[in-house]
Amino acid sequence: MDNMNQIVNEAMKRIKNSDIEMLKIVKSEYLGKNGILTKILKSLLHYSIEDRKKIGFEANKAKTILESEIEKRKEGFKKALLVQKMQKEKLNFSPIFYFPFSKGSFHPIVQTMQDMILAFKSLGFSIAEGPEIETDWYNFEALNIPENHPAKDVQDTFYLDGTERLLRTHTSPGQIRVMEKLKPPLKVVVPGRVYRNEASDASHSSTFHQIEGLRVDKNVTLLDLKIILTKFIHIFFCYEPCIRFRPSHFQFTEPSAEVDVKCLFCKGSGCRVCKNLGWIEMLGCGIVHPNVLKSVNYDPELYSGYAFGIGVERIAMLKYGIDDIRLFYENDLRFLKQF
Repeated sequence: MDNMNQIVNEAMKRIKNSDIEMLKIVKSEYLGKNGILTKILKSLLHYSIEDRKKIGFEANKAKTILESEIEKRKEGFKKALLVQKMQKEKLNFSPIFYFPFSKGSFHPIVQTMQDMILAFKSLGFSIAEGPEIETDWYNFEALNIPENHPAKDVQDTFYLDGTERLLRTHTSPGQIRVMEKLKPPLKVVVPGRVYRNEASDASHSSTFHQIEGLRVDKNVTLLDLKIILTKFIHIFFCYEPCIRFRPSHFQFTEPSAEVDVKCLFCKGSGCRVCKNLGWIEMLGCGIVHPNVLKSVNYDPELYSGYAFGIGVERIAMLKYGIDDIRLFYENDLRFLKQF
């Protein structure tokens, strides 16, 4: 037994001081086919049963200890090699290091939407979101759009299964979802992507982005709406473009209006972009229809509100002087690098 302790101690010292090659030799000398501990286990036949148990137990114990220490030493070598390899392969990201790819930037639509959101936040609006896949109730019925309205035709709307689920045609369903959760007063904008089943041209696309705005409180008037939209336009464009409000019709607002801005391309003389009208339609707005308030259990005798919907692409075209909406989606780097 004293020899067994001496064998283990000597082996432990050698393992501790071994390099990777010497470790293989030590393992062979003690645990190999002709190793010291292997020979001891083979010699047990020459001992009595009692001695076999004692010597066998101690030999197997020593074998387990040495195997464990050898594996630990191996793992230490592996980690050291890995660290050494990582140091050699380490990339230098200092300013001197040359990075061959050009710096990225926000897409002009994303940038425009973020700028619009910041402008509305400065005017006291909070931000909400809604799903792109909507139900007929949120997209049409709750917004006072009747069953036979042309907006519900398959020529205008992408339906997913029958007529119950669809890709939202505007971000206005977001105002219904907000009003279902919150009680007045509220002041919120809902940005997002929308879909229309229509042909693409210089000023229209089947997929585009909108920001829906809503305020509901006591005694909200059309004057409040005109003031907030005028402030937004001045904040966003950083100057006072020539704008006009003209009467219009939307099912979910009454009265309704559209806001036009004088064409920045022809300065009002008429061109392809403004369809020779001298003005470009920028957004639709109005006073929230009483039926919309009733659909979310708001009392229209107590509360009133205004709503507006702004096309982000159209605003981006006006801000950056772009005369074709299709340029935003052609992924031409010569175009996108300008932003």
